[in-house]
Amino acid sequence: MKKRIGIVGGGQLGRLIAIDAKRLGFTVNIIDPTPNSPAGQIADHQIVAEYNDEKAIRQLAKISDFLTFEIELANAKILDELSEEGLQINPSAKTLTIIKDKLSQKEFLRNAKIPVADFVEVNSKEEIKKIAKKFGYPLLLKARFDAYDGRGNALIKNEKQIDNGLEKLKGRKLYVEKFVPFTKELAIMVGRNANNEIISYPVVETIHKNNICHIVIVPAPIDKKIQLKAQRLAEKVMKQLQGAGMFGIEMFLTKDEKILINEIAPRVHNSGHYTSEANETSQFEQHARAITGMPFGSTKLTVPSAVMINILGERDGDAKPMGVEVAEKISGVKVHIYGKLQTRVERKMGHITVIGKTLSETLRKAKKARKLISI
Repeated sequence: MKKRIGIVGGGQLGRLIAIDAKRLGFTVNIIDPTPNSPAGQIADHQIVAEYNDEKAIRQLAKISDFLTFEIELANAKILDELSEEGLQINPSAKTLTIIKDKLSQKEFLRNAKIPVADFVEVNSKEEIKKIAKKFGYPLLLKARFDAYDGRGNALIKNEKQIDNGLEKLKGRKLYVEKFVPFTKELAIMVGRNANNEIISYPVVETIHKNNICHIVIVPAPIDKKIQLKAQRLAEKVMKQLQGAGMFGIEMFLTKDEKILINEIAPRVHNSGHYTSEANETSQFEQHARAITGMPFGSTKLTVPSAVMINILGERDGDAKPMGVEVAEKISGVKVHIYGKLQTRVERKMGHITVIGKTLSETLRKAKKARKLISI
């Protein structure tokens, strides 16, 4: 039987996939530039190399029956060539090519008649000023590539702030997006397997600070009609993309109850971390099942409510997790520490999942647990 999974990327997502994949009986090999990376601590073998290193990816391919990625920095061109040579790569390298360029992603969605905020490519301050007359302020200046956790975004509130935005994103290809005055940010994990079966998890609410996800509320406290609308839209998006695996789909909910797609992640996603404790099958196990041709497990929630809260670094230096055992003494609390050796301000170092009977109780426990942990 084919039992070898290769993952391009050895961060927390690769680690969590590896844990569940090994539980299913697979061996896991990874590529990551950091020795003893979070996934490397779990995997059977780590190749120390950059995510786009052609030689390393081909080396990984030789020891893998199935290849996937946990980061959009993976080399889509080489993955596509390997796919043409017969290696099973999921999600599709063509999907990765579309999604890793955020402008291309937006154009793809608009062409598929999927609602997104208005956007336009820009190459100069004058072009930004011109589009601002059409979009109005505030507007978002965004990097097309390698942008995550707010590191590729600049909120422009007036003409004077354009220079600051250009300085922040200096040297990068850019586009401008019209600001959406949303009432809630929503997300949903959707998956497809080799048999073209599509599954979806509950719609969740995500709460961000500094463009970084801080809290995920499960299920989202929204009307059932809106939940169904969001689920159908996410599944419509999924039908446009190629390849098996789990996808994280982020959305905006507006005052007039319209839903716009914000971004797509062609992989397991922060907004689905809660599934390890709150659902019959985690997003990580589902991803391993999808890319290896196994049937999906159930996505059913096993509890009335859940909250995921991220553990972000609060200083720069060696990581020293403290307070985990104390936090886990709180009923319903589970702490995941990613094994990163260095902490940095706002770096994702772990997360807490809390399950409970009511949202207010679960959220209270999550915040209490977070205060007990330092890293």
